[in-house]
Amino acid sequence: MLPELELTDAVALVTGGNRGIGRGIALGLARSGAAIAIAARDQERTDAVVEEIRTLGRQAIGIPCDVTQRHQVQSAVETVRRELGKLTILVNNAGINRLSPPEALTEQDWDAVLDGNLKSAMFVAQAVYPALVANGGGKIINISSAIAGMASELGVAYGVTKAGMVHLTTTLAAAWGKDNIQVNAILPGVIRTTMQARLTDEGFHNRVIRHTPAGRVAEPEELGGVAVFLASRASDFMTGQALVFDGGASIKTSTDFFVRD
Repeated sequence: MLPELELTDAVALVTGGNRGIGRGIALGLARSGAAIAIAARDQERTDAVVEEIRTLGRQAIGIPCDVTQRHQVQSAVETVRRELGKLTILVNNAGINRLSPPEALTEQDWDAVLDGNLKSAMFVAQAVYPALVANGGGKIINISSAIAGMASELGVAYGVTKAGMVHLTTTLAAAWGKDNIQVNAILPGVIRTTMQARLTDEGFHNRVIRHTPAGRVAEPEELGGVAVFLASRASDFMTGQALVFDGGASIKTSTDFFVRD
């Protein structure tokens, strides 16, 4: 491994890190040497991922946390600093979705998605900021979505929050660069997770494959390498960027307006 990619002295907090993309990133960071704190609501799932990380020979803790509750977020950050000694990396991954056409979207679902995806990311970043400053700098990785730059007829609230995550990334990067904090975003496309249950539908799966130059769907663990890069010294001069991780689906979609299937 390149020395610049080693995370031996790093401590990462991964919200929603007990399944899917969060789990894949947590395992990737651990394999590169980081100690990991998982903050999530489902304690049974969290315990399972913590055990996976410990079998890799890394420190890991699980913290029950609803990221929409500011006091729980603050308590989680304090727990990480107390039990793991410091905090150097934040992965803002926790999120939810509510599928609905715009005209039928309820206020309750709109609020739930904005709170769970966007407001929570800001809360966690604010809570982590003093710890990163005390450490002399650090990394924040916001998990947005490739949908941030597209129309989403059934996921309007989700799309709005993910576009907001990109703007939040650039804003925090500009504001906290003076503190040696680099803030970047990953924009995954279709990843094989429980949130993408529609992949079990053969028609949907085939459409995804047809519109993805890579010719397949990504596994959550594949995001680990991108996260390691953004969490490591290798990306110290990179901030405010949004990396699309979708097998080329977004560029293929743009060309579909000009060609026939």
